[in-house]
Amino acid sequence: MSIVAPASSTDVAAVPLASRQDGRYPRPQVIRRDWIDLSGPWSFRHDDDDAGTDAGWAAGVPSPRTITVPFPPESAASGIGDPEFHPVVWYSRTIGHDELVQAGHGADRPRVLLHFGAVDHRARVWIDGRFVGEHEGGHTPFTFDVTALLAETPDGADHVLVVRAEDDPDDVTQPRGKQDWHEEAHAIWYRRTTGIWQPVWLEAVPTTAIDALRWTPASPASTALSVRFRGRVPAGARLRVALRFDERDEDLGTTEWDATASRPTLEVTVPVARQRNGQAEDELTWSPETPRLLDAVLTLVDASGAVLDVVASYLGMRSVGVGGGRFLLNRQPYPVRSVLDQAFWPESHLAAPHPLAHRQEVELIKALGFNAARMHQKIEDPRFLYWADRLGLMVWGEAPAAYEFSPTAVRRLTAEWTAAVERDASHPSIVTWVPFNESWGIQHVVSDPAQQAYARALVDLTRALDPSRPVIGNDGWEQQDTDVVTIHDYEGDGAVLADTYRDDAARTRALEGLAPSGHPQFVGGAVDRGQPVMLTEFGGVRYQAAGRRTEGWGYTAAVDGDDWVARITALYDGVRASTFLAGSCWTQLTDTMQETNGLLHADRTPKVPIEQIRRAVTGS
Repeated sequence: MSIVAPASSTDVAAVPLASRQDGRYPRPQVIRRDWIDLSGPWSFRHDDDDAGTDAGWAAGVPSPRTITVPFPPESAASGIGDPEFHPVVWYSRTIGHDELVQAGHGADRPRVLLHFGAVDHRARVWIDGRFVGEHEGGHTPFTFDVTALLAETPDGADHVLVVRAEDDPDDVTQPRGKQDWHEEAHAIWYRRTTGIWQPVWLEAVPTTAIDALRWTPASPASTALSVRFRGRVPAGARLRVALRFDERDEDLGTTEWDATASRPTLEVTVPVARQRNGQAEDELTWSPETPRLLDAVLTLVDASGAVLDVVASYLGMRSVGVGGGRFLLNRQPYPVRSVLDQAFWPESHLAAPHPLAHRQEVELIKALGFNAARMHQKIEDPRFLYWADRLGLMVWGEAPAAYEFSPTAVRRLTAEWTAAVERDASHPSIVTWVPFNESWGIQHVVSDPAQQAYARALVDLTRALDPSRPVIGNDGWEQQDTDVVTIHDYEGDGAVLADTYRDDAARTRALEGLAPSGHPQFVGGAVDRGQPVMLTEFGGVRYQAAGRRTEGWGYTAAVDGDDWVARITALYDGVRASTFLAGSCWTQLTDTMQETNGLLHADRTPKVPIEQIRRAVTGS
């Protein structure tokens, strides 16, 4: 490693400032200047008889309808709006020469990458009738290098991109989260999201390129960086990392390493020299109150100093952990005030209706008085995580559940969860991982040693993938190895809630007996080890304002807006009376289909003035 002069303005100008992007780029921590979003109208067809493959639809979808990508066909925003069971669907569109140019394709960037943000649940892809590849897992991204296929037709000719998506509604071994396996949404499950539901996009890259990276704050004065390269890294190549703090227009220095030291992934520690002595380290620290981001430009150069590739990124300097019965942010106790977010929109389902909706969601959560969001049963779009990073919202990353325990379900969830942790580990906003919720997919974990082993194994796998964050073993009840003991309690009386969680004696009672759900709090011989205790689901008070539909349900109900605010206040007063609760999570942010227990209506309008909700939530 060597310290060199700051990166040249040419390198910096090649990419946008990552911490100040507009929220449209699908991969916000590895940014290039040129790319093109393929969202918009595509040809579309249901294939209920699964006849399309044999019929040659890989070369183009015959007699198609038009769908608006990336909205799922069950949603109104897609233009299809058909919520019935359709296990197989097909998409196609052309890719023209101008789109390749917009993606940056040229002599210095000859490789063309086709990216998919998420396709639920299994995808197969063709270009001009030639098979490109396939992917399984409905919440995680995948990429194909399509350079060779695009070169097989004359320059200037259009190419036909075809996607077949398979999402069996009856298959409960798929990690599906809150997507219903019944045709009509029931209980707490919602309409399905089939097929493409995050952006499809093109990007041209050099032959040797920066493929992926990961930031992990190592100390107040440094951050660990892992960089994976695409293509052969030539002898003598160097990786240069320039950091700056844009809020203060402060250059934090540039560091350079031998890029061939460990191929194909380089592991280094990036120093932040001005933090070395610690007196002013809080000036760069990330928190919900001070969401400071450091910009980074990564430049790969060859032995002569010529630029091979350059990308922009950002990171947050912060640490999370547990200790003394508290959640710790930057080594200090930090009370978590969270809200359960289903991230489901009535017009577009799991897909956000537009990129700006991610920013609006974060802004609403903070305006309501919360400092965290538990993204429930969904691996959220990275563009939401960017706004959480930038605006200051802690996020609980949670796996979407499968509902069967079997070797297939274990394989699928393990693979998808591993990909999700890898994708999101660089986001400072994510402060804990939640691989299981309420024993979904491990319904017999109380007595089945195999399910107990699976639950423990996924917790340990999560720690192995990312030892920098706490892991919650099974949110709500029936926990074994967990860094935070979590309880779900939908008691509707604030005074009763206060008595249940008042003091250390109450803590002992709460953890030694059954959870409020009637399930044991610990299983498999696990006992209280002094971990922080959080009430991670409570509230759920139903109220519908005048003029809104009245069907639906909540765990308890209010008769009018004043009664509703009073109930929220009383329940939060009960939480605030506790001497040991380290945090809480209110159910829930928005009404979602038949659940009408949100603080906001499904369209994100508040049920009463936001100021009233905020006072109830914060107590001030």
